[in-house]
Amino acid sequence: MQTEEKKIRKEKTIDSFRQGLKCGIPIGLGYFAVSFTFGMAAVKGGLSVFEATMISLLNLTSAGQFAGIDVMFGGGTFVEMAVTQLIINLRYSLMSFTISQKYDRSYPFWHRFIVAFGVTDEIFGVTAAQSGKVSPFFNYGAMALSIPGWTLGTLAGAISGSILPAFMTSALGVAIYGMFLAIIIPPAKHNKVVAGVVAAAMALSCVFKYAPVLNKISDGFVIIIVTVIVAGIAAYFFPHTGKEAK
Repeated sequence: MQTEEKKIRKEKTIDSFRQGLKCGIPIGLGYFAVSFTFGMAAVKGGLSVFEATMISLLNLTSAGQFAGIDVMFGGGTFVEMAVTQLIINLRYSLMSFTISQKYDRSYPFWHRFIVAFGVTDEIFGVTAAQSGKVSPFFNYGAMALSIPGWTLGTLAGAISGSILPAFMTSALGVAIYGMFLAIIIPPAKHNKVVAGVVAAAMALSCVFKYAPVLNKISDGFVIIIVTVIVAGIAAYFFPHTGKEAK
């Protein structure tokens, strides 16, 4: 009887892992393209190929990593780095709380720690979309392609940035702006509040860039200040409630 139960459990584990792999294919491909730009930016700023690659392997946070190298290259402090990463990546703790409710409780608790390392916006999305309880091996499958995609993309970008002529790396560097536009334009087109938040953040960033005295503030603290002010005002005046929040 126990042997039969183990066999069924093993089959479910393999099936979950395969489903995760299937969902991880487009995520990994997308991550490769985005992290390629990060690798180029990191090397252009002064990091080695190894350092840039290790950042991606150990962090897995696009916005956090781009903001992080801005703080590093701007000569920011550890406090700036810590607060910046806390604000930018705080959403991952909320995502972890959410998907932890979907996990099959029969698996040992330590699986949650491994899964938590690989929680990203996209992996959270595919996990939350699964019906019923989810095996941690589903996440392992998605992580098995997503993490290498993000890391190898960074490696390829870092190598390219270190060997290509300056004019080519500058041209390819425009890809980062395309990436951010691709992130903000679709939701801004469908939601006026999001469009307002984007416009307000851009305007406030310009104020810190060109206004006397304010332009002396480091990039790290500018990111923190702009994020807190704009997001705070939007959350206060345009809260999600009821059906919209769901």
